[in-house]
Amino acid sequence: MLCTALTVVTLEPTVPGRDPAGPPPNDRQDVVTTLAAHGLTGPSARARTVVLLVGGDSSPPDGPVVEGVVVRTADSMVRALVLAHAALTDGTKDVALVLDRAGGPGTVRASRVTLRGVPWQDRTAPGRPPSRGPVADTGRLLLWSGRRASDETRTRAQLRSAVGPMTDDTFRALPAVVSCGPGAGPVRAAALCRGEDPTAALDAARAVVADDPRPVALLFPGQGSQHTAMAAGLYTHEPVFTEAVDTVLDLMGDEGAAVRADWLGPHEPHIAVDDVRRAQPLLFAVDYALGKMVMSWGIRPTALLGHSAGELVAATFAGVVSLQDAVMMMRARVRHALSVPAGGMLAVAASEARLRPYLIGEVAVAAVNTGLQTMLAGPAAQLFTVEKRLREDGHTVVAVPATSPFHSPAMAPAADAVERDYAGIRFRPPDLALYSGYAGELMSERDALSPRFWARQITDTVYFGPALDQLLAAEDMLLVEAGPRQTLASFARRHPAVRSGASAVVAMLPARPDGPATDRRTVLGTVARLWTEGHDLDGSALDRLWADGSEHAALRSPVAAGRS
Repeated sequence: MLCTALTVVTLEPTVPGRDPAGPPPNDRQDVVTTLAAHGLTGPSARARTVVLLVGGDSSPPDGPVVEGVVVRTADSMVRALVLAHAALTDGTKDVALVLDRAGGPGTVRASRVTLRGVPWQDRTAPGRPPSRGPVADTGRLLLWSGRRASDETRTRAQLRSAVGPMTDDTFRALPAVVSCGPGAGPVRAAALCRGEDPTAALDAARAVVADDPRPVALLFPGQGSQHTAMAAGLYTHEPVFTEAVDTVLDLMGDEGAAVRADWLGPHEPHIAVDDVRRAQPLLFAVDYALGKMVMSWGIRPTALLGHSAGELVAATFAGVVSLQDAVMMMRARVRHALSVPAGGMLAVAASEARLRPYLIGEVAVAAVNTGLQTMLAGPAAQLFTVEKRLREDGHTVVAVPATSPFHSPAMAPAADAVERDYAGIRFRPPDLALYSGYAGELMSERDALSPRFWARQITDTVYFGPALDQLLAAEDMLLVEAGPRQTLASFARRHPAVRSGASAVVAMLPARPDGPATDRRTVLGTVARLWTEGHDLDGSALDRLWADGSEHAALRSPVAAGRS
């Protein structure tokens, strides 16, 4: 196994094949097991490898651990990065293996290799479609902390000396998230650095005291937030996100495969993303996958709130329905919506009361998002008439990307059919605080268990604003929007509790389509916000960010599967 370029190798918890009941681990066992597990056992491979032992006993091991392998010790991950940089750039080594022993015996981080930069030559197994490879983005998130301000300042200086002299190749070889410092102290800082000048972001980062983190509430958007290639920059590059998307789409069979192909394919989609047949399945998959992703970092939300179709995702995480049943419910909504004549939705900068005189026929108030942001919905011709009158009277009106008149009386026949489909579903009381946009408050057990309540969601008004009022009245929160376009985050930023600073909001995806790199950069911004809020994050999960996840996804890709 040969390396084709300078590569830093980071490692995740637990040495493979170790018997938990066996003898306690030692440095030699860890190094030998790691080298053997990854094919670095031949003399030529060993000669180009340096092993860096981080934490634990900082003294070098007695005698050669493995013949031909250089072993160095470091008292911190920062020092290990400095040593790795020196070994890789002076031309003497091609591979740096970093084994983090800071957790003590039995917690050496060495279960699998996550490659950065240029992949190993034998990376792709025979017969398997070629991998998309690791991302080439130069953005890296540095997290550090200290028990006191002096600790934070010292670690920041160490980081500066470590990343400042790094070459572009070595900087790109770093993990997407680098956690530094002695444990997770209350004085915290984060810097999203670029390869061109990583020290600028380090110098600009503001340290905060984060000893009382606000609980997290997840927000899930619905139709109208979708856009072409939303979150595609995470697919195949974040394993939790990728697996969750594939799990949802696989539950849809051939239909899910077609959704994936239109989402990722290089061709024009067979069905446009604003069509209900694409928007709702893909939004459900992306919202659900983002929720799984943030929870994999060790975040346990205390409250959930979805908008329109996003309420089904929230209900899944709250334990009201199984994922399989939630996907079936979403598909039933889509299927029966197709029987209703075409319609649409409008967002109007006015209050619900101000808009009621404009309603005609089956045009109705579809959603009350804030005091001065209301949505209308209805059949196409009637909605056009209402839109024309609103514009003539000077109202600001924006068409919402939708092809069906959701949340209007026009959907009543579809709601009746959906209710029949929901009759056999087993609903359960919520396990978490689940705020309902349809009730405008905390969801009651009676509503959660009612097939009619869930079916009528496609005809009834969404009272997102009142539900958010109730959520933020209960407790100061850090709101995390798990979905595209930041629609719900923009509503939340206007809320008095957020404007006053009592609560805060962060979005996991960008406000507008801007390519895969921006998807990933926005996710890193969310990690930074959670860290500086004071939440302790799962380092092994963060290690996997932007690792090549295509071994899982390549077999499902439209190209690999021969789909068009």
